[in-house]
Parts: sequence; structure tokens; C-alpha cells
Amino acid sequence: MKPTKLMKHGFAILVTVAGVTLSGATLQADGQTKSNAKVASSRQGSRDPFKKYEPPQIVLKKNSTLAQVPSIQQRIEEYKVQKLVAMNARVAAPKPTTAFLLSEVQVVGISRTPRGYAAIVEATPIKLAYVIYPGERFYDGQLVAIEDNRLVFRRETVYSDGKRDRSIELKPLRQASAVDALSAAAAKAPAQSSEPEVEKKSEKPAPEKP
Repeated sequence: MKPTKLMKHGFAILVTVAGVTLSGATLQADGQTKSNAKVASSRQGSRDPFKKYEPPQIVLKKNSTLAQVPSIQQRIEEYKVQKLVAMNARVAAPKPTTAFLLSEVQVVGISRTPRGYAAIVEATPIKLAYVIYPGERFYDGQLVAIEDNRLVFRRETVYSDGKRDRSIELKPLRQASAVDALSAAAAKAPAQSSEPEVEKKSEKPAPEKP
């Protein structure tokens, strides 16, 4: 009986050892298969040494361009529509300066008013002047501050992809041109020519009283 039991126990142990060995071999085979697959995939992703080298294609990002600005006539028509809508809604209408670009405006003068500093600017496309204060909006910017001899604007640049950049722009007082100087001199000339006549008249003797 004892040898039979020993044989049964030994057979069971052998079966267990064989099962463990078989499972270990299976796991090792699976690991080798996965590692071989990784190596194969890495080899597929790598460059073939027998193929002519081709540099990778570099995709350049397209530079965003400036958004197209409507013409002055289109902007004026848009302003008229906005003004009409505001009047019908009984709200404050936009200022005419909202139709002009900062590049289309020249600073004619700066003065001090009860409201503070004010500036007189000329819209060069239509040759009209406007009085503006800090906070005044333009088509592509806004007046931030008025200094003694210049205006400070915040410019807004819009690109075709919707991106917006903001920067500071300074506009000095417009220098008097030669035409302005000649017109000022012509205005002074009659006043100066009338002075000698007054002096001559004063030199004449007063008529004797009867």
C-alpha cells in the first residue's frame, strides 16, 4: 500500500511540475511574441537602410494676413446705417469718427475745455474736422489720452484668421504747411497796410472851427 501511495503522490507532483513548466513556457512564448512584434513594428517605423534617404517634409504654417479694410465709402455707409438704427432705438448714436482709420486722421489742434483736454482732428478723406475727447472710438482704434502736443491711441490690428493685436500709436500735432503760412501772412497783410493810413490821417491838421 505504501509504494502505491508514494507512486500516486509522485505522479501528482510530476503532473503539477509539468503544468507549471508548461504555463511558464507559454508565458515566455507570449512575451517573446510581443517583443518580436514590437521589434518588427519599430523596424517598420525606422528607415530602410537600402532605400534612398528622403528628408522629412516640413509643413509650414501659413502666416495670417491682415483682414481687408472696407473702402471709405463703404465705412461711411455702414456708419449711416448704424446711426439710423440707433435713432430708431432711441439710444446714443455712434460718433462719425468710428468710420475713419487712425491713418486717415491728422491732429490739427489741442485745447483745454471745461471737460478737460480736447483735440481737433481732420479726417483727410473728406476734409472735415471734429472735436474729440479721450475715449473716442475710431474704426481701428481708440483715443486713450490727450497730451500737450500729441494724442495717444490704442490701435487694434485684425487678421484674416480672427487674431487681434493691440498696440500704442502716438500722433503729434500737424506742422503748419507752406500754404497755411502764406494764408496766415495774407490775413495779416491788410491789417498792417491799414496802419500807415491811420497814422497819415492822424497827421492831418484838424479843421478850424467857425
